[in-house]
Amino acid sequence: MSDVQFNNQLTDEINVSPEAVNQLLAITESEEGVNGVRIFVSGGGCSGMTYGMTFVDRPTEYDCELDKDGLKVYVDAVAIGYLKGVEIDYQNQGANASFVFKNVFAQTGGSGGCGGCGSSGA
Repeated sequence: MSDVQFNNQLTDEINVSPEAVNQLLAITESEEGVNGVRIFVSGGGCSGMTYGMTFVDRPTEYDCELDKDGLKVYVDAVAIGYLKGVEIDYQNQGANASFVFKNVFAQTGGSGGCGGCGSSGA
């Protein structure tokens, strides 16, 4: 039996800009029962991967955790492989304010495109 432990502490695998931290802290602190933010990856195929965030009340046993200036950011162990090198930023351009994932393909080398669209099997 192995005594190897899962390292669940993130350091520089992902970066959250100060603007994004401030916005997320304001939201999480105003919501009852919210402990942090989960970053997730879904999809694949021709439309590429989708990146998003949701609020959580607690981490799971498979989560990696980043504590950024009091903000708890959780990423599951599988998703972190797709998120290494990503920066989460908050951009406010007039009436258009949003969280933006930058450099999402730094580690995987992908482009988000798919050359095989329309060639599905029977």
